[in-house]
Amino acid sequence: MTEMTQTPILEFKNVDTYYGNIQVLYDINFKIYPGELVCLLGGNASGKSTTLKTILGVCKVKKGAVKLRGEHINGLPTKKIIARGVAIVPENRRIFPRMSVLENLEMGAYLRSDTNQVKQDIENIFALFPLLKERINQAGVTLSGGEQQMLAMGRALLSNPDILLMDEPSMGLSPRLVDQQFELIEKVNRQGTTIFMVEQNANMALSIADRGYVLQTGAIVLADSAERLLSNEMMQEAYLGGTEACETGA
Repeated sequence: MTEMTQTPILEFKNVDTYYGNIQVLYDINFKIYPGELVCLLGGNASGKSTTLKTILGVCKVKKGAVKLRGEHINGLPTKKIIARGVAIVPENRRIFPRMSVLENLEMGAYLRSDTNQVKQDIENIFALFPLLKERINQAGVTLSGGEQQMLAMGRALLSNPDILLMDEPSMGLSPRLVDQQFELIEKVNRQGTTIFMVEQNANMALSIADRGYVLQTGAIVLADSAERLLSNEMMQEAYLGGTEACETGA
């Protein structure tokens, strides 16, 4: 992979994001290429979730550009950004609790019209997450935290995204389930899905990522390969530092 021969799936170019008159992201630059697994690290209120909200058009860009496959998407409504190939597994999963597993998965394909392929893709999700097939008619609320995370991932994948955003996938899971979750994320990536993952658990995220960026008080302070970040002496201090008064859990 070289920057000379590939267009990034996702690019931030000199992006500033504000909440009202308060600046939250400062001159953010990064690129994510097809097939990569890239993590964005940082402590609480470092700007991680704001970055995802900026991609999805929830937070508006005041300066700079957000590009998807080379095309500007800042300023577009969230629905159009999703329709262009962005999917998200949100923090705390946020499945539809009263819907069955199958109904939750079908919601992920609501913008698709290729009905027969959707059916095949649902079977592919069941092959990836066999526990979901065993619980196909159960309501989402009856699933364990780990199973709900599988369901949220399956639902997102059914939109056939160009890039899958993941917001704190380890949050609320036991250590055993965290290990399982990251194994599944790595498996999904190896099957060809480009992933941009926001995560506080730096060691776990970097253990499966290709590259990483570290946010501190809304600015990128480190950017390198996952392997080099793991051995960087500044890494722990950088990603744990900083607070933002304007946003809780940024």
